[in-house]
Amino acid sequence: MKLGTPRWWYVRKGAPAPMIRALLRPVSWIWAYVTASKIAGATPFDPGVPVICVGNLTVGGAGKTPIVRELIERLTRRGVVAQGLARGYGGRLKGPLKVDPARHTAAEVGDEPLMLASGLPIWVSRDRPAGARAAARDGAQVIVMDDGHQNPSLKKALSLVVVDGETRHGEWPFGDGAVFPAGPMREPLARGLERADAVVLMLPADVAIADAELLALFGSKPVLIARLEPVGPPPPGPQLAFAGVGKPWKVERSLKAAGCELIDFAGFPDHAGYAEDTLKALEAHARAHGAGLLTTEKDWARLPSQWRGKVVSWPVRAKFEDETALDRLLDVLVP
Repeated sequence: MKLGTPRWWYVRKGAPAPMIRALLRPVSWIWAYVTASKIAGATPFDPGVPVICVGNLTVGGAGKTPIVRELIERLTRRGVVAQGLARGYGGRLKGPLKVDPARHTAAEVGDEPLMLASGLPIWVSRDRPAGARAAARDGAQVIVMDDGHQNPSLKKALSLVVVDGETRHGEWPFGDGAVFPAGPMREPLARGLERADAVVLMLPADVAIADAELLALFGSKPVLIARLEPVGPPPPGPQLAFAGVGKPWKVERSLKAAGCELIDFAGFPDHAGYAEDTLKALEAHARAHGAGLLTTEKDWARLPSQWRGKVVSWPVRAKFEDETALDRLLDVLVP
């Protein structure tokens, strides 16, 4: 059973929070120690081609996968053979294997790799070095790895950490700084930033300027601003939307900001599978209000094939504000 992301994770230090936060602190110290020990004791494998790691410092919901897509597409436009590499979270196949949307399902390779593979070369492999070797043998000149900032098994030529830059609605991207499970952090902030070459700060479309207090935390690290932009407007008419992502409430906000006529929104845990009974209940609720069914591109990839014609996908893409700054980072790897 998958659990949803606790909203109290993102409450600042000093703000009211449930007692469970304090109770989980000792577990978080163990988590941080194990992560640090694993990183310190590793000897990263060099696959012979540059690896760009798109990771994050928190558990889910930062926007890594759209950045991976944008980097692969950008490198491809420059004439570079770029391929993606993912662990395949939620899929049962260990790999290494190249994802084929015509053959594979989300249950086999994971929802995000399946989504990306609709137009890009994507590998999944639980063993990251094995996946990188396979991609290099397949002709990859650059490997873009989705997640893995805390995975030391591969040598990284460029490490980007993606940060959710929304600091409104009482939320703070790093909560009070506590490590999982007492908070959203995968490791302490300072330790994670030490290994990063740059920060990608994901801002909501309706926020013009990044929060100065948040920017100050990154010190001298280069910060690239990016935003998730809809590929097109939401479908017309009333809609019942649902999403199983790291922060489903952000999907609801984005749809409303885009002018979607939402009659209701259902949030599910990240990577959650959709049982037939759940989908039928959503369909009945939508029909009772004369509404359509709408979900994210990632969720659509997890739908059973018989439901894909009944649900509309609402895709988004990452857009960098300063593309020149991004190109400068990539120039070091692929002149």
